Amino acid sequence: MISEVRTKAARAQEAAVAAGRLSTEQKDEALLAIANALLERHEEIIAANAIDLSRGRDNGTSPSLLDRLALNYDRIEGIAEGLRQIVGLPDPVGEQLQSIARPNGLKIEHIRVPLGVIGMIYEARPNVTVDAAGLCLKTGNCVVLRGGSAALESNRKIVEVMRSALRGTALPEDAVQLIEDSDRASVNEMLKLNGLLDVVIPRGGAALIRNVVENATVPVIETGAGICHVFVDESADLAMASSIAFNAKVQRPSVCNSMETLLVHESFTSDQLRALLAPMAEANVEFRGCERTVSLLSGVIPATDADFATEYNDYVMNIRIVDGLDEALAHIRKFGTKHSECIVTHEQSNADRFLNEVDAAAVYHNASTRFTDGFEFGFGAEIGISTQKLHARGPMGLPALTSTKYRISGSGQIRG
Repeated sequence: MISEVRTKAARAQEAAVAAGRLSTEQKDEALLAIANALLERHEEIIAANAIDLSRGRDNGTSPSLLDRLALNYDRIEGIAEGLRQIVGLPDPVGEQLQSIARPNGLKIEHIRVPLGVIGMIYEARPNVTVDAAGLCLKTGNCVVLRGGSAALESNRKIVEVMRSALRGTALPEDAVQLIEDSDRASVNEMLKLNGLLDVVIPRGGAALIRNVVENATVPVIETGAGICHVFVDESADLAMASSIAFNAKVQRPSVCNSMETLLVHESFTSDQLRALLAPMAEANVEFRGCERTVSLLSGVIPATDADFATEYNDYVMNIRIVDGLDEALAHIRKFGTKHSECIVTHEQSNADRFLNEVDAAAVYHNASTRFTDGFEFGFGAEIGISTQKLHARGPMGLPALTSTKYRISGSGQIRG
């Protein structure tokens, strides 16, 4: 018997032929239909999401992960707005990257084309279901979605709404597929679907991403875990540093661009350090610190290398006091995941060194790491944040979901 995974991937592959030849106007019409349907049927989506939330609470899911899972009208409205932003963005498909006229009369065009069928493997954020589909459809791709079991009811309803909305458009409803089998075997099967899936994109925790990267035979665009740092330099304004660190840690700790480790210059006194941390302490953030931090502040749990290598996605944060910029850079090289890193400083030379030397997808000077996001970068939604260096890096918007090809026109030329 043919599996659900193979059956749905084959349907997506067939739909990709039609999706790839649609005009921008036809694709935009489909996205607007989905956005409208999500709002019109928000009560159904919230009811399905409530089932997932209830099951999560019964299973002891942490509050921060429940927050990632939760949907309400405002969040659904934000998801729909992300689709509308995608509609307003230029369609990269067909964009001419080069035009070459050869001495022999050949005319060579280098253009953007859809990737084809994209397999999306992700965890407990149901907004990713819509973001991924919207970006794929705008670029003429089809998508096979495999979300985590924690959001299964939410994803079922969302995909039902999206597919229903597509029936009144030029885009085939089979352009969007959801794998409902929650067994891990369905993920492993997707990773081997060469010939049906053109690329797989994992989005989630370190274990998920490692499994995909290590076991896939289908090409992978790797999105990385986020062990992000904020380095408060000697010249930093204390109020600015406190505000940035608080936002980076507390505004939404469950996401990959939140801060996990605060690096602080050794010149800060214990009183200054307490003032820097006060807003986070009031938000009940648990502090784990190096030996110097523990000696300066009471109530700090001693941190190990394992702590510094952990993406908490929770109200837990590491603190390390460093001698200066060189030690901060060395710490980030050792423990960072090449996602998002920040320096807070008024010393321009230190800022320049940090921006130039830190190897990460996004590097900040005097701004929160929380801005590493397709919406904030003006890309509309994003399909993920790539921490690799091939094909795409950073928040992946529309151009990252295209490949290229050369179109060559001649008048009978042959090669001698």
